[in-house]
Amino acid sequence: MSSISNDPNVRVSEPNGTLDSASQKGFLGHPRPLATLFSVEMWERFSFYGMQAILAYYMYYSVAEGGLGMDKALAVSLVGAYGGGVYLSTILGAWLADRVFGGERVLFYSAIMIMCGHLALALLPGGVGLAIGLILVAVGSGGLKANASVIVGTLYSREDPRRDAGFSIFYMGVNLGALVGPLLTGALQTSLGFHWGFGAAAVGMALGIAVYAFGRKNLPELAREVSNPLPAQDRKKVTLIGIAALVVIVALFAIRLVTLDNLATVISYVVAIAAIIYFTVILRSPQVNTVERKRVFAFIPLFIASVAFWALFQQQFTFIAVYSDERLDRNLFGWEMPASWVQSINPIFIIIFAGIFAAMWTKMGQRQPSTPLKFALSLFIIGVAYLIFIPMESLEKTPLLVLAGILLLCTFAELLLSPIGLSISTKLAPEAFRTQMMALFYLSVSLGTTLSGVLAAYYQPGQEIAYFVALGAGCIILGVALLVATPAIKRLMGGVK
Repeated sequence: MSSISNDPNVRVSEPNGTLDSASQKGFLGHPRPLATLFSVEMWERFSFYGMQAILAYYMYYSVAEGGLGMDKALAVSLVGAYGGGVYLSTILGAWLADRVFGGERVLFYSAIMIMCGHLALALLPGGVGLAIGLILVAVGSGGLKANASVIVGTLYSREDPRRDAGFSIFYMGVNLGALVGPLLTGALQTSLGFHWGFGAAAVGMALGIAVYAFGRKNLPELAREVSNPLPAQDRKKVTLIGIAALVVIVALFAIRLVTLDNLATVISYVVAIAAIIYFTVILRSPQVNTVERKRVFAFIPLFIASVAFWALFQQQFTFIAVYSDERLDRNLFGWEMPASWVQSINPIFIIIFAGIFAAMWTKMGQRQPSTPLKFALSLFIIGVAYLIFIPMESLEKTPLLVLAGILLLCTFAELLLSPIGLSISTKLAPEAFRTQMMALFYLSVSLGTTLSGVLAAYYQPGQEIAYFVALGAGCIILGVALLVATPAIKRLMGGVK
């Protein structure tokens, strides 16, 4: 689960958008609407990770076991494609907020869309429910994810000393939801069936919506503003473009140019092309000066490193989900733990160590490692984590503590890259392209998440060593290459740490 840190460039409330004094200290000494946003984010993450924890099993378990009986390789590739689609849709959510509806409205209707998606998974049978449910959850999650943290920023003035603490409270909701979601949905799935687990995700999202609907009136006016309104004369053109895009997508599936078998690969190509276009537009823009252009070049190897990291880290929902189901010793004092509960291990470690890492960077100050070095360490650590799987191949079952140790290393790698990546995206961004650089970072997450499904499809029991060597050693080599290139990257960064 991503421990995303405070983005110093999110919009904050100015004098005409500040909250009244009665609202300023209503929740743990923070503005009262923070409780509203904390709740909706917690329940959204509860539903999102709760559903994703059992998604692969639902796809590849046999019909007799309550699943759809898909091929296992296809199932994990679709989980990766779905995850990539979530992060890709954040771009759409951000655009709709900035140009058409405002962040608050996009967040509210995105939450409703997520709930409807979980209801489709819970109530509609077979592939129909799967397709409708995943599309609604992916688009809705992208819209909510793109706007929730921005709206938190509107609760505080730029000078408010509580701002960082407010974001810390908010992101605690992220990890609480990610921790509890898989525990409940996994327990329901093993005892009552998959649709009960999906239903619990829908109920959780409904609770979040109810709290948000009650408290949304207290949000500052700035949260409802459309920062860059789409001109009226362009609305028809944009609508037609959107309809045309949908028609093209449907046509590609109809003529079977895009199928379930190649969906993850197609999405990875789409994201990669979108990233190349973004980089090209920024680098060729006359609004970007020489120093800014060098900084964008410095971001390219960091982008590649981020893709590689997420391609391994997000396999918690693909390869590691399968591994936990088939190769993990989950017996605890005579009771077998649901495989999906493994997805709650990372949030536990994030809750424990995120504050420690933040305090460590604060204490080190200017002596802390540079961003390229942190990225290199992240790749090295997660590569080592995958190599630890190799000696487990000789065992019939992998001890739970060993997998927990592997996930602990993955958490350390995450804390070295995920919050740092968001921060460096804003630091290296040209003045005219701040939003686009943040979108580029999310595209790296999208591409890596999609590749996590593509790669997991190659995992075969009995041929595990080759899989672990390829991923682990490959990531370590990339980390070493980034380490060697760090001095050159730092020069291009033009004084940015």
